[in-house]
Amino acid sequence: MPGIDDIAWLGGWEGYRVCGVERVDGASSEIWITLEAEAGEVPICEGCGGEAPGLHEITVRRVRDLPILDCRTWLVVPRRRVMCPRCGPKLERLSWLGRYSRVTARLADSVARLCRHLSIKRVAEFFGLHWNTVKAIDKRYLKDKLGPIDLAGVTVIAMDEFAIQKGHRYATVIVDPTVKRVLWIGRGRGREDIRPFFEFLGEKGRTRLEAVVMDMNGAYETEVRDQCPQAEVVFDLFHVVAKYGREVVDRVRVDEANRLKDDKTARKVVKSAKWLLLRNRENITKPEDRIRLDELLAANKALMVVYVLKDDLKTLWDHRNATDALEAWKDWFNRTSKSGVKPLVAFAKKLRAYLPGILAHARWPRAGTSITSAPSAPATTSSRSASTRATTCG
Repeated sequence: MPGIDDIAWLGGWEGYRVCGVERVDGASSEIWITLEAEAGEVPICEGCGGEAPGLHEITVRRVRDLPILDCRTWLVVPRRRVMCPRCGPKLERLSWLGRYSRVTARLADSVARLCRHLSIKRVAEFFGLHWNTVKAIDKRYLKDKLGPIDLAGVTVIAMDEFAIQKGHRYATVIVDPTVKRVLWIGRGRGREDIRPFFEFLGEKGRTRLEAVVMDMNGAYETEVRDQCPQAEVVFDLFHVVAKYGREVVDRVRVDEANRLKDDKTARKVVKSAKWLLLRNRENITKPEDRIRLDELLAANKALMVVYVLKDDLKTLWDHRNATDALEAWKDWFNRTSKSGVKPLVAFAKKLRAYLPGILAHARWPRAGTSITSAPSAPATTSSRSASTRATTCG
């Protein structure tokens, strides 16, 4: 086994020497290294960086270091609190150990680098650390690397919700859609859940906002109008069309399948066509699927009507003039009213209440094409980094 001096040299625990080494074998083998302060070394005050020869107190701390071969490695460190003549009682500054950290700087660096490629759960399992420990290391690393987020030039934001757990647990992401940058992420999707972002934005930042892109979430809209009444609410194309798919296309498909209960063949065709009807035609690549869709629409008038009017609804977001968009809306609404398809008529009447936010897209086409064009969740390294920084700031 290497000598104590060799271990001290390899470990590089500046200001400390090794006074004991023990290996403990078990379900997971461990090495325990006991350190003590080097005689004659004057400790450095963490506050001012000056020498602090006076000693206030010593507390023993157990600290994880990088594994040695097959063993988890623990350090037993007598952590000194010095009596600084300038700052008073302060912790000794150590280059290899943070202020209240329970892992060495090099272990934290290894954890942070691995978090760039693996999930927090996998990194925690690899090093045998608690999930919260790894999360805190990753968050601190990103905050130090990226610095505080700059909201000075933000005039347009987009907000969206995404699921984070089973059981309808949601979080809200707020982005700058003009540059596709994550600004903030917080748990929940209610008014009180997004309020911290506006508090973080500050009074000047709230006054500077010109437009806010969102889905038809009543809580989002109410809080935005309260926090920044001058900002124009813009309803996003993606969410309106998705809502149409759920409340109109899928509802009519189910109704038609029930109507055809005595015709098992026709009923099966309609019932199995859910995703075919909800997809955009340009995204249907297989020729046999296109043929099946055409045959289905030709054979069922109600499905044909709602499918065609779905595509026509999307054209409202193509206009760059609010007057033209309004005329297109009137034409679309009149056709829905004459269709005789109850779910479609009901949807159009509900949508009428959101018309100002739909027409606003003509004035903010770049911002409101789709919230999904901006990073909406910390799935990639870049968006994860930005969102961690934003959450820390918020």
